[in-house]
Amino acid sequence: MPRSDATDRLLDRFLTELCDLAPVAVWAHGSLGGGDYQEGRSDLDLIAVLNGPITVRTVWRVARLHARLRAERLVDKLHCSYLTPDTVGGAERRHLTWAHEHLFKRPVTPVTRRELHTFGLVLHGEPPMGLLPPVPDSELAEFVVRDQRDFWRRQVDRAANWTQDVWVDLGLVTYARAAVTLKEGRLITKREALDLLPGLGAPGEVVEDIRRRRYGDRGAPSEEWAARRGGLTRDYLGPAIDALVQAYA
Repeated sequence: MPRSDATDRLLDRFLTELCDLAPVAVWAHGSLGGGDYQEGRSDLDLIAVLNGPITVRTVWRVARLHARLRAERLVDKLHCSYLTPDTVGGAERRHLTWAHEHLFKRPVTPVTRRELHTFGLVLHGEPPMGLLPPVPDSELAEFVVRDQRDFWRRQVDRAANWTQDVWVDLGLVTYARAAVTLKEGRLITKREALDLLPGLGAPGEVVEDIRRRRYGDRGAPSEEWAARRGGLTRDYLGPAIDALVQAYA
């Protein structure tokens, strides 16, 4: 299901609550920005640029803001990183972030930054290109290779993870998106990644399983299929990531 009134109501409520923090800009990236948003399945990935330093009081106010949203439908999907005009630069910098229903700090990665410049959706204030430094192709490629090599390749060896939908879905889709970014220098949506995966040699029955759950029936897999699907995914991803890293490291 694409974006509907429930998504718009949550975004409107979030923007209303955020007014007290004087945002300079609010942007959406990920599936919502890229046009492949599936309500109830996709996260609402946001960036808010606040006009002023993020102090202890700011952290408290952000926590209170998200607490007031708890009764809203889809609120568990809402993720937002909080920047200021003085802290937007540098992909290594860690920013206050609300995700998975708690506060912590994490970077705004080169992929997210490139998404914002390419198809970021402006929900309030200035557009990304007015505040956010551009991402050089070399920086984007280095990050993508590092993510495949240092995170995803290591996770392939942890068999227990791959009985879960989220690991299968993200592992294959992220690999396809990484391959296109490294080969062609562009970003693609999850839908485009699923279309490309069979041509990249991914197991077709696993790709169709992901497509069905993302765009159709969300039924849970049987234990037998979950185990077999995990093995097929790991058998494919290990050599595929190794070859991609070797080609572009």
